[in-house]
Amino acid sequence: MSEKKERVFADGFSFRKPTGDAPEYVVGRLSLKVEDAITFVNKHKNANGWINLSIMIGRSGNPYVELDTYEPKKDDGEPTEVKAKAKAKPAPQVEEDDDDELPF
Repeated sequence: MSEKKERVFADGFSFRKPTGDAPEYVVGRLSLKVEDAITFVNKHKNANGWINLSIMIGRSGNPYVELDTYEPKKDDGEPTEVKAKAKAKPAPQVEEDDDDELPF
C-alpha cells in the first residue's frame, strides 16, 4: 500500500480561471505574491534549482497551486541511452543473396 504524501500548497502562487470575455486559448492567469513565492521556491527547490508546481481543481471547483513532490524511482546507474536501446525492438533480419546475378 502506498503512503500518501502530505500536500504542500504553493505559498504566494494564485491561479485563476479565465474571465468570460477571454479568448478560448487562454487557460487562466497565474499571479505571484513575490516575497511569499520567493520564500516558497527557495525552501522547496531541488538540488538542480528547480521546483515543480501542479495546478489542480479543488472539490469546490476552484483552481489552486500545489507543490509537485513526484520523484522518479532511483536509477540503477545505467545510462538512459542504454536503457532505451534495451527497450527498442531489434532490427528485422534481412537475408543476403549470394547470387551475383541481377534479378532482371
